[in-house]
Amino acid sequence: MIRLERDFLTGSVPPLVTPFRDGKVDYDAYARLVEFQVKNGTHGILVNGTTGEPTTLTAEERNQLVTVAVQAAGKRIPVVAQTGSQSHAETVALTDYATRAGANALLVLTPYFIRAPQRDVAAYFNDLGARSELPLLMYHIPGRSAFKVELATLEAIAEKTPHFVGIKHAVDDHAFVTEMLARLGKDFRIFVGLEEFTLSMMALGAQGTMNAAGNLAPRDIAQMCDALRAGDTAKAREIHFRLFELMRAIFYDTNPIPMKYMMKRLGILERNEHRLPMLPATPELEKRLDAVLERAGLLPAVGRLTRHGSASR
Repeated sequence: MIRLERDFLTGSVPPLVTPFRDGKVDYDAYARLVEFQVKNGTHGILVNGTTGEPTTLTAEERNQLVTVAVQAAGKRIPVVAQTGSQSHAETVALTDYATRAGANALLVLTPYFIRAPQRDVAAYFNDLGARSELPLLMYHIPGRSAFKVELATLEAIAEKTPHFVGIKHAVDDHAFVTEMLARLGKDFRIFVGLEEFTLSMMALGAQGTMNAAGNLAPRDIAQMCDALRAGDTAKAREIHFRLFELMRAIFYDTNPIPMKYMMKRLGILERNEHRLPMLPATPELEKRLDAVLERAGLLPAVGRLTRHGSASR
């Protein structure tokens, strides 16, 4: 495995939501979300992650989001592009575009619906690795893809693709975190993919988190990561407990339905618009989420996101 700089691909890398306006992607609003992350100390951003609703987007829209993110970030923080699709051909095209557009790393979702065997998934990632020299990470989310990777599969990918550097691990399997680090090395970039396990998995040695709550509280999530990497578990634990209900609330309905409502409620988004088959939060869910925001101390003190991306707290 290639050696990455110590602080590259570490810490908080939130999967950004995709704003819509009257059915179309609002790229100006997306650029403001990137600026909001930069201003609040986020360590990187993830484009077209699950929270960004990529399966409701066209390939052209996904590509344009990568372009907007790269331009808005302006090399101040890394941009990770999620380029996986159900189609190998589309994944290749998305990967090629992200590479040319200036993304700093690639995150590729394991093939879904197909239920490919382990050896086939290894071949799939090695094929993609031969097409781009960007650092490559696997997006491991069995709950949505119906594929659970085995350690031998990760080793088979790493053996042929030296720039296969990590994984977004979105499954409640702490033992697998230890096994990956033991077999692939402590520099293997494990990103926590389930919000409530950020503290525990990073304590085991995961390098960071792709935590959707970073859309709502980017500075807090970044500070929790900084504290964990510095060995300040007391500070990290304080943030974890303060935001724990907020992190769980993301899944009160299918992500990002609760997320977009809370972002609108806090003034970070103008609209909590979705594309079918997803709809905005119900009135009952809105009330439940309002209570969560109040208990987290976010609702009373929030200020509206300005066009320049800063927010008053």
